[in-house]
Amino acid sequence: MNNENAAVRKPFALTRRMFLTSLSASLLPGSLSVLGSSHPAVAAAPSRPLVGAIRWDAWYSPGSQPTEAMKQSLGPEKYRWRTPFFGTQMNRDPNALDFSASIEAEMDKEIDQAIFAGLDYWAFAAYGANHPMSKALYAFRARPKAAELRYCMFTELGRWGSAAKLSSLPQEHIGLMADKNYLRVENDRPLYFLGFIKGADVQRSWGGVQGLRTQLGKFKSDANGAGLADPYIVLAGDTKFLSQEAANLGADAVGSYAITTGNGRGSFADLAKYAEKGWNDLAASQVPVVPTVMTGWDRRPRIERPVPWETKQRPGDGVTNFYTAPTKKELAGHLAQSISWVNSRAPDRRAPAVLIYAWNENDEGGWLVPTVPCQTDRLEALREVLKATAKTASKNLC
Repeated sequence: MNNENAAVRKPFALTRRMFLTSLSASLLPGSLSVLGSSHPAVAAAPSRPLVGAIRWDAWYSPGSQPTEAMKQSLGPEKYRWRTPFFGTQMNRDPNALDFSASIEAEMDKEIDQAIFAGLDYWAFAAYGANHPMSKALYAFRARPKAAELRYCMFTELGRWGSAAKLSSLPQEHIGLMADKNYLRVENDRPLYFLGFIKGADVQRSWGGVQGLRTQLGKFKSDANGAGLADPYIVLAGDTKFLSQEAANLGADAVGSYAITTGNGRGSFADLAKYAEKGWNDLAASQVPVVPTVMTGWDRRPRIERPVPWETKQRPGDGVTNFYTAPTKKELAGHLAQSISWVNSRAPDRRAPAVLIYAWNENDEGGWLVPTVPCQTDRLEALREVLKATAKTASKNLC
């Protein structure tokens, strides 16, 4: 995704504290009882929140600007290991890449991959029905297998337009919320992420906090008019602004697209610490927090070969600023920590979901999708946490 709107904060270096010893208890729903015992049942930890991953679908529209940009950024052979499993080398050129496989066949495989990992939903980055970045969303909705996996939308506030000229996207999304597999939380409320929010943009496009609050209220009212419950709106963006204004905006929760810093570098453990600090920073908003789990941050492919929409990026500028890729154990631990963190919140501050950055931001450094030829370590890491009692068998996933 375009990272110009991502939160940028100073690096954080406190020691990370893990709670893996209580993992099994924190993931199991219900309560524990002993047959024949005269003692009261011992309450177990709450059921785990829903866990999903952001989809950024630049891969499925050959000839379009985003797909051609991905072919360029991941074209060098040294980055081939980061390529989604359906990427292929072109014309025996080690630095030429193609993404021309059947989107229907690949979507079926990706649904199976997400289910294998234990994901509950995908959060599709929203671009509008006719945009090449939406091709995967509409292919997903048409697949019979889609009934087995839920989804929701993650929308940039800028794509809503402005108070003076509202775009058609909010109404498009209300239409999507009628899908049987659109993700709903408590009281049948459709989950909706509205992100990349900055105070200056709110002032310029919506006349301030009250103007955006009014539009969010209208969005809920329009959903009601379509026969839906109030959307559960998670606002994401500038941490300082949302910490001060989320409640005034009428947010149901706050969150992030990605939690990183433009000049950050170090180990994945450093990145995980930084993300976990971000959850606590957002908690100052006094509303529930949907924590974002990072799967990496390494933009070197985009830095060496800048993508067209990052107009401020100069080739090579910042190439040493990246975090190393996670091990299976590190990724599983970070995800487990997010679940424990949500379950530790007071009931009125407990969000219904966790969000993972990302399913397929491969060139930006965050992904879960198997990479060539069929590297499934990251899916297996999730499965260890989300399906702790299931045997890990990743055959036939690609």
